[in-house]
Amino acid sequence: MQPAGPVLCVLGELVVDLLPVTEAGAGPEGTAPQYVARPGGNALNVAVAAGRLGAPVRLLARLGTGPLAANLRRHAELAGVDPAGFVDAPEPVSLAVVGVGPDGSPDYGFHVLGAADWQWTDAELERVLPSDVGALHVGSISSWTEPGSAAITRLVDRLAGTALISVDPNIRPMLADGPVGASLGNDRAAVTRRLDALVARADVVKVSAEDLGWLERHASDLDDAARRWAARGPALVVLTDGGEPLRVARPDGAVLRREIPRVDVVDTVGAGDSLAAGLLTGLLDAGITGRAALEATSDEQLLALVDDAALVAALNCTRVGADPPTRAELAAAR
Repeated sequence: MQPAGPVLCVLGELVVDLLPVTEAGAGPEGTAPQYVARPGGNALNVAVAAGRLGAPVRLLARLGTGPLAANLRRHAELAGVDPAGFVDAPEPVSLAVVGVGPDGSPDYGFHVLGAADWQWTDAELERVLPSDVGALHVGSISSWTEPGSAAITRLVDRLAGTALISVDPNIRPMLADGPVGASLGNDRAAVTRRLDALVARADVVKVSAEDLGWLERHASDLDDAARRWAARGPALVVLTDGGEPLRVARPDGAVLRREIPRVDVVDTVGAGDSLAAGLLTGLLDAGITGRAALEATSDEQLLALVDDAALVAALNCTRVGADPPTRAELAAAR
């Protein structure tokens, strides 16, 4: 059933994250670590977070084969995500084996060659797109991996000017360059070129300092980077830097900094995705579904939305894996 009113469309990959059960150990010989399978992937995380926050959201995703595909679909549906955006695909579901460092940051090993996520066609996207798109969020692996990234770019080109376009590069270096990246048809130059085209058409960009470190190896001044990215086309750039303050930039404006809420961090899996969902949900709630409305929004109103989004991300970090808060939990935490 088509959601009422402008819809947040999230376009990207579905990934099964295998997360270590650290308290279970790795067996007497240290060779049998235990893992739990959890739904993941940038697009699924963003869509679920937005759904839990009450946004009308449709996840545009190619649902691959394998015993865990049904779990991915169910995870989205339980969050209130409109499942009409799923395309049943013959290729396998993507798998990520996740390790968690001492500081809670994730480390990934990917099993994605020939996976469903990057095989989009124009016809598939046209078939699952709702009639009233308020915002389209794209990013991560599917947005910079052929052949599907070309179809995604064409969709962004078509919707730019009629819906809010949001981009999150969400670089995974192992898949963007080197031997594994090459097996997917990726290298640094190609990935950068594909992302440049998306950023130039974007209204909102959420980018991490980690992404910048890969995309711009010479970038050291994050304030300058935020200004430069805002000058590339977006009306709003939000630059994250782990536990450091967010940087918020608009074209021809000063770079503003916002402190993030302090919480007891369990891990940071899905934090950036939760922040993006919180920001986009806030924009839609405020009726900001196009570039003109975004440009007319005051700094004060935008910063309030960014603060709310940061709280969504912080609450996610208090739980294992990508587990964003509901609208009620966010209201209570305010």
